Amino acid sequence: MPAACGIACEVCGLLVKGVCPIGGCVAGTDERAPEKLEKVKEVIGTPCPVLECAIKNKVDYCLKCEGFPCEIHYHEFPYGKKFLDVMKGAKEMM
Repeated sequence: MPAACGIACEVCGLLVKGVCPIGGCVAGTDERAPEKLEKVKEVIGTPCPVLECAIKNKVDYCLKCEGFPCEIHYHEFPYGKKFLDVMKGAKEMM
């Protein structure tokens, strides 16, 4: 199951290495999303900005959001700037 960021938890490096503080994430529209967000805050002291934004904007995955890519992605995990620029260019062509 992919997380709000679009990465499948099964292949996420944080989960695979056993350092994921919540044992796998969820889509932003999943009923468990607020609970997962609180768990992240509890464990690492700060919320996941990607999941927090997805919940706030009521989107399941960032790639489906009209604002993608946004500043959160350019300053946070999980995508690199080159990938975001490619996605932004492709979106502008649509």
